[in-house]
Amino acid sequence: MMMGYGMMLSMLFWIVLIGFALYGFILLIMKPFEKNKSNNALTILKERFARGEIDAEEYNERKKF
Repeated sequence: MMMGYGMMLSMLFWIVLIGFALYGFILLIMKPFEKNKSNNALTILKERFARGEIDAEEYNERKKF
């Protein structure tokens, strides 16, 4: 009877360990996309300013928002 509980605990341990490993792997993969997504509007604004599509006044005005 004790052997059954030990096997269940061992299986539960490995399931939890593999779950944490997968969670860490997914976080590692998604990290670059999070940074790019949150700063996307400012990046586009900087690119438009660099290409000369907008002037400095409009750049500073839109950057406030």
